[in-house]
Amino acid sequence: MIRKLTFLAFLAFFAVLTAYTQFSEQSLKFGEVFDKISRFYVDTINEDKFIEEVIIQMLHDLDPHSSYLNKDEVKAMQEPLDGNFEGIGISFNILKDTIFIINPIPGGPSEKLGIKAGDRIIFIDGENVAGIGITSTDVMKKLKGKKGTKVTVSVLRRDIDKLIDFIITRDEIPIYSVDASYMIDDKNGYIKLSRFSSTSLKEFLASLTNLKKQGLRNLILDLNGNGGGYLNVAFELADQFISGRKMLVYTEGMQNPRRNYYSTDAGEFQEGMLVVMIDESSASASEIVAGALQDWDRAVIVGRKSFGKGLVQQPFLLSDGSMIRLTVAKYYTPTGRLIQKPYQEGFDAYSRELAKRNITGELISSDSISFPDSLKYRTLELNRIVYGGGGIMPDYFVPIDTTSNSPYYWNLISRGIFNQFILKYEDSNRNQLSSNYSNFTKYEKDFYVTDYLTQQLISYAEAEGLNFEKNEFEKSRKMINLLIKAYIARDLWSTTEFYKIYNQKNPIFLKAVEILKNPELYTMKLEAYSDN
Repeated sequence: MIRKLTFLAFLAFFAVLTAYTQFSEQSLKFGEVFDKISRFYVDTINEDKFIEEVIIQMLHDLDPHSSYLNKDEVKAMQEPLDGNFEGIGISFNILKDTIFIINPIPGGPSEKLGIKAGDRIIFIDGENVAGIGITSTDVMKKLKGKKGTKVTVSVLRRDIDKLIDFIITRDEIPIYSVDASYMIDDKNGYIKLSRFSSTSLKEFLASLTNLKKQGLRNLILDLNGNGGGYLNVAFELADQFISGRKMLVYTEGMQNPRRNYYSTDAGEFQEGMLVVMIDESSASASEIVAGALQDWDRAVIVGRKSFGKGLVQQPFLLSDGSMIRLTVAKYYTPTGRLIQKPYQEGFDAYSRELAKRNITGELISSDSISFPDSLKYRTLELNRIVYGGGGIMPDYFVPIDTTSNSPYYWNLISRGIFNQFILKYEDSNRNQLSSNYSNFTKYEKDFYVTDYLTQQLISYAEAEGLNFEKNEFEKSRKMINLLIKAYIARDLWSTTEFYKIYNQKNPIFLKAVEILKNPELYTMKLEAYSDN
C-alpha cells in the first residue's frame, strides 16, 4: 500500500512538474518575442499599450466574456456592484458647457446642505469649471473623493445674483439598483431591478415590505435591460420566490467541478402570482432568476428571448492593479439548460448577434425563432416544454414595438438632444412646474405635452443640427410626448415616477398587467405548453 501511494504521489508530482515546465517554456517564448519587438522593431512602440492589446486579443480569442481591465476600469466596474461610492451625492448633466445639478441624491451630503435641482456649478475648490469644455469624467474626478474629505462648490441659482458657496464633506453615496417600486392597483405591485449589486437583495426586500403594507398580493418583477451582476445575489433573489430546498442554478467547467445552488424555505414571496419581464438585454444573473422560476413553474415569463450570457467569470488581480476576468465555468438552469448562447463563430459575430435577431425577425415574431427537438426540456413541476440553446425564451412572447420608431426619434435620443432639451426646459420652468404640480398624482392627471412644447423641442433640435422630418416626427409623436412627460417626472420626483408614466405604453408591462388582472390567463400560461 505504501509503495502504491508513493508511486501515485510521484505521478502527481510529475504531472505538475510537466505542466509547469510547458507553461514556463511558453512564457519564455512569449518573452523572447516581446524582447525582439522592443529591441528591433522599426518604430517606437508603447510597451504598456502593446502588452494590454495582446492580452485583450488573447482573451477575446478564448470566449466573448473573458476580459481585461486596467486599474481605472477595475475601480469603475466595482462601484455599481458594490452599491456605493464616495463623493458629494448629486446627479448632474452638462448643458452648454455648464454643470447642471439634476437632483441631489436623497440623504446625501449635498441635499443635507441645501443644494437644489437646477443649481449650476461654477467653481470647484476655487477653480472655474464653467465654459472651459469640462467633461463628465473631469467633473467626477473633482467631486469624488475619500469619505470625510471636503470640497468647496460654488453654485449659481436661478433668481439669485450672487454665487452660493457650499463646503461639502464627502460621504458614502448609495447606488440604487431598484429603479422603481409601486402598486399598480390595490393588490398588484411592480418592482424594477436594474442590476444585481451587493445591495440589491436588501433594496428588493425593503420595496417588497413596503408594497405588502399597501396590500400586495401579486407581483411583476421587471428585469428588462438588466445585464446581471453578482451570482450570489441572483440565487438569493430567486430564493425569495421558491419554497423548500430546490436547485436554482448550477455551474460546471473543465477545471471547476459541478456546484449546485439551492433555495431555502426563507423566501418572502413564495405565494401569489408572479410575472417576470425580460427582453434581449436581460443577461447573466437576470437569466439565472428567470430560468429558475420558469423551470420550477413559479412564474410566467413575459417579453422576448434574453441575451444568453451563461459564462462564469472569476477575477484575477494582476501585480499592477489591473485585472483579468477569466471564464471558468458555465451556468445551467435547474432542468440542465445551458444559458450561454453559441460563440464559436468568434467575437465579432457574437457582438452582432442582437442585430442579427432584428434582421431575422426574432424581435418581432416568435415564429422566427426555431428550436430543434434536441433543445427541448421539461419543467420540474408541471412538465411543460421549455427550450435551451442559449437565453431564456419567455412563456409569452411580446414583439418589440416598431410603430413609434423613426430615424428622427432615434437621433433625438442617441445624440443627447432630447435629454439636453428636457434639462433646459426644466431649468427655465422649474418654479412654475413645482407650483402647478405639488404632487405626482396631480402631475400625472393634469400635465399634458402641448404642441407649443413639442415645437420648442423641434426648434432646439434644429439648432443642434438635427433637421426636422415631419412624417417621422408624426410617427413618433406619441412616444416623444410620453418621454417628455416621463423625464420631467423623473427629475421632479424619482425614477419610480418615470416608470409610472413610461410603463403606460410599455407593451411587455401591459401584457404582464393583463395576466395579473386575468388569473385564468396566468394559469393557462403555466399549462399552455404541457402535452402530458
